Amino acid sequence: MNIDHLEAFMYVVHLESVHKAADALYLSQPTVTARIKTLERDLGIELFLRNGRSLTISDEGKAFIPYAEQIIRTYDQGKKLLKKDDNPEEIVIGANIITSQYFIPFALPFLKKANPQLRYKFYSATNDVLLDKLLHKQVDIAFMKDVTHRGIQKHALLYNSVRLVVYPGHSFQIQQNLSVQQLASEPMVFFECGAFDWNRIHKLFEMENVSPRIEFLVDHLEVAKSIILSRNGIGFLPYLCIKEELESGMLIDVDVSHILQINQQIFAAHLSNGLVYPELWNDILLAVKEFEKEKDPVF
Repeated sequence: MNIDHLEAFMYVVHLESVHKAADALYLSQPTVTARIKTLERDLGIELFLRNGRSLTISDEGKAFIPYAEQIIRTYDQGKKLLKKDDNPEEIVIGANIITSQYFIPFALPFLKKANPQLRYKFYSATNDVLLDKLLHKQVDIAFMKDVTHRGIQKHALLYNSVRLVVYPGHSFQIQQNLSVQQLASEPMVFFECGAFDWNRIHKLFEMENVSPRIEFLVDHLEVAKSIILSRNGIGFLPYLCIKEELESGMLIDVDVSHILQINQQIFAAHLSNGLVYPELWNDILLAVKEFEKEKDPVF
């Protein structure tokens, strides 16, 4: 049994396409198909059911997945063990834009201190790009929004709910049970990106048939935050962006849970066969704990 044949099988499973697997492996489609057929002959089973050009994984193929993953993982661990000290193992980490700005600058030095023998490579990208890089084994672990894919395991790590924030002294700071009409009367800065369901905020005002006073429409978190800090408006921002300002009192979190809740989390995602360097996982959990310990976020 050839390790290349097992990898071809797992790439087709994860990417759900021989064409995509061939691109990821830098091979031709016939080569990938030939490797899978050879593996099937070695095993004496059909891993995929073929209907014209389409492939559907068989029950036997599904049952074989954990064994293929274990063989590949053991092989990778053996290669790591034999590496020379002057060629450090490289861990590739990816994160979506918001996590890149606010968590990764804390996490990478923390992980390096805990694992000085590793070298870290980092990518910042959108959630869709990160998923593609994970499936193509171009990223070992990615911090991103919720994702559903049978080739991916995910773990909820960071709270990142969207909050209404105002500057100190604003009248909303002491007001309870704010109405949508009251919100609509205040000058607002509106930040919009693909990481959150911002349409829910638009719908909040549409359902009450009122138009918010959006004075500033921006596509950068720090610009939106600075406008609020300069007392020129209020706005909805993700928790990671405003964590330090909330802790220091520079911004005030206003409870609007009675009219709107956007509870979101950042997930750590990796391939279903596990992390390339599993020992890193505990240190990732510690990094999250240290990052959040000064003030536990409240939904």
